Amino acid sequence: MRRLSLAALVALALAAPAAGAVQISSLDTSAYPQVRLSVVASEPLGAMPALTENGLPAVALTGINLGRGKSVVLVLDRSRSMAGDSLRNATSAGQTFVDGKSAADSIAVVAFGHRAATLTGFSSTAGDADSALSGIQVDSVNGTALYDAVVSAADLLGRGAPGGRVIILLTDGHDVSSSATLADAVAAAHAAHAAVYPVAIASRDFDPAPLQQLAQQTNGTYHVASSSAGLRSVYASIAAELGRTWQLGYVTAARPGDHVELRTSTPAGTARAALAIPAGLGPAAAAKPTSLLPSPLYSTAGTIGIALLVGLLVLAAGLFVMVGARGSWVKARLAPHIGERERRLMRRKDRLSLLASLYRATEATFGTWRRWASLERMLERADVPLSPAEFIWASLGLGFGLGMLLAVVGMSPLVILIALLVGGAVPYSVVSFRVRRRARAFEDQLPEFLTTIAATLKAGHSFKQGMQAVVDEGHPPASEELKRVLTETGLGRPMDDALNEMAVRTGSDNFGFAITAVTIQRQVGGSLAGLFEMVADTVRQRQQFARKIRGLTAMGRMSAYVLIGLPFFIALAITVMNPGYMSPLYHTSAGHMLIALGLSMMAVGSLIIHKIVSFKG
Repeated sequence: MRRLSLAALVALALAAPAAGAVQISSLDTSAYPQVRLSVVASEPLGAMPALTENGLPAVALTGINLGRGKSVVLVLDRSRSMAGDSLRNATSAGQTFVDGKSAADSIAVVAFGHRAATLTGFSSTAGDADSALSGIQVDSVNGTALYDAVVSAADLLGRGAPGGRVIILLTDGHDVSSSATLADAVAAAHAAHAAVYPVAIASRDFDPAPLQQLAQQTNGTYHVASSSAGLRSVYASIAAELGRTWQLGYVTAARPGDHVELRTSTPAGTARAALAIPAGLGPAAAAKPTSLLPSPLYSTAGTIGIALLVGLLVLAAGLFVMVGARGSWVKARLAPHIGERERRLMRRKDRLSLLASLYRATEATFGTWRRWASLERMLERADVPLSPAEFIWASLGLGFGLGMLLAVVGMSPLVILIALLVGGAVPYSVVSFRVRRRARAFEDQLPEFLTTIAATLKAGHSFKQGMQAVVDEGHPPASEELKRVLTETGLGRPMDDALNEMAVRTGSDNFGFAITAVTIQRQVGGSLAGLFEMVADTVRQRQQFARKIRGLTAMGRMSAYVLIGLPFFIALAITVMNPGYMSPLYHTSAGHMLIALGLSMMAVGSLIIHKIVSFKG
C-alpha cells in the first residue's frame, strides 16, 4: 500500500480551552482500514483517551500506554564518525536513560556500524544494558547500516516483547551500507507495532529527512541535538514524552479519498485533527494489474477472451475423458468374466503404472553405481520390501513434504532446509536401525542353530535335514534365511554358493567362519557334527567376550552421551526460562562463532571417545 507523508495527511487543530495540553500526532493509514495515531498529553494519563471520528465513537478502539510497562530497544550508532567524545557521550546518556527507567520496562541494546549487531536481549534489570553500552567500541570498518539496525530492533520486538514497543535510534549521519531500505525499516516497525524515536546529532553528514519520515510513519517523534553533550536532556525529554503518550488504533469507516475529523478527549484537555484517507488504498489497489500479464488482458475484452479460453480448455478436457472412457470398453467387456481380485489388481496396476515407469527410469539411470548396490544390500539385510528406486523416491517425498509443510506455516529458509535434510534422512535412519537390530538378533541365534544342526547330524540326519529342523523349530531371522537357502538349493543352486550368499546377506562374520569351516571339512573330510559343535562354542565365547567389553566400556559411552547432550539441554532450558540471556548467542556474529566453535569441539570429542570405547574382536 502507498503511504502518504504526515504533512499531506494531517492538519492539526488544538482545542482553545486546552491549547498545548493534548496533541494528536503521527497519524498512519498504511494498514487501512486500520488507523494508528499517538496522543501526547501535558501530564500522564491513567485512562485511555476517548476518540471520535466525525463525531461518532471510533470503532474497535485499542490503546497502549507507553508510560506503563514497555519494551524499549536502544539503537546506538558506533560508526567511525562517532569516534571520541561523541560515542562516550552517547553511551553515557544511554546509561542514564537505562538507570532512570521504571521497574516494569524492559531494555535491549542494538549497535550498528557497517552492519547491525544485537548486543542484549530484553531485560528488566539495568545491569545488562549498562554493561553492553559500556562495552561498545567504534567500528573499525567504514559504513553506517542504519536501516538494518531498525530492522534488527523491530525483529527483536516482534518476538513477543511485552507492553508497548519503542525503538530509540541515535545517529550522527545517514545510511550508507544497509541491505534494507527506508521502506523496509518502516515495514518492519509496522509489523512489530513499534514506534521509532530518532535522535540525530547535528553534523556535516547529518540528513534529517529520512529520520523525520521514519518517525512520522511509525507513530514516533523526531529529536535533534546540537552536539553529543546535549544527549542527556534529549533522552530525558523522550522518557518524559513516553510517560505522557498513548498509542491508539481503530478501524475507520471512511473510504479512500474521504476526509474525516478526529477528536480526542482527556482529563488534560481535548484535541482535534483532520485526516485525509489517501486514494488508492484498500482492495481496489490490490486489484491493480501486475506485470505478470499484459495490461490489455485486464480490460473487458481481455476478460472475455480469457473466459472463452478457459471454456475451450474445459471442453477439451471433457472430450479427452470421454475418449478415455470409450477406449476402456475392452476392460468393461472382460470385467464380468474375471474375479474381483483380478479386477482390483488391474485397477491397481493402472494406478501404479506411472510410478513403475518412474522407478524403472531411476534404476536405469543409477543402477550401475556402486552406492546403488550398497543400498540394495542394505534394504535386503533390513528385510524391507522396497526396491532402491522406491526407497529413494520415498525419502525425497518425505523430505519435500515436510519442507513444504513448514514453508506453508511460514518458517525461515534455514528451518525449511533443515526439515528437508531431516525428512530425507529419516527413512535411511529407520532402515539402518532395522539392519542393526536384525544382525544382532541373528548373531544371538547363531550358536543355538549351529548346535541344533550338530545334534541333528549326530542323530544320523543329513545336513539339509538339520537346516530344515532349524527352519521348522527356530525363529526369524535365522529360520527365514535358512529357508531361503533351502529354496535356492531346491531350484538347483549349489549349497556352498547359497550359504556364502547368506553370509554376505546377513553380514555376520561368525557365520562366515562357520561356512568356511564347513567348506574345508567337505574337502578334507571329518566329523561335521563335531565341527559344528566346535564352531558354536567358539562363536559363543566370542559373543561373551564382546559383551564383557561392552560392559567395561559402558561408563565411557554413558559419559559421551552426557557430555554431548548436556550442552543442548542447558541451552534449551536457559532459552525457555530467560530468552534475553541467550539472545546475544543466537543473534550476534560473535555468538554464531561461539556456537560453531562449540559444535566443532563437541564433534572432535565425540570421535575421540568413540575411538576409545569401540572394540572389534
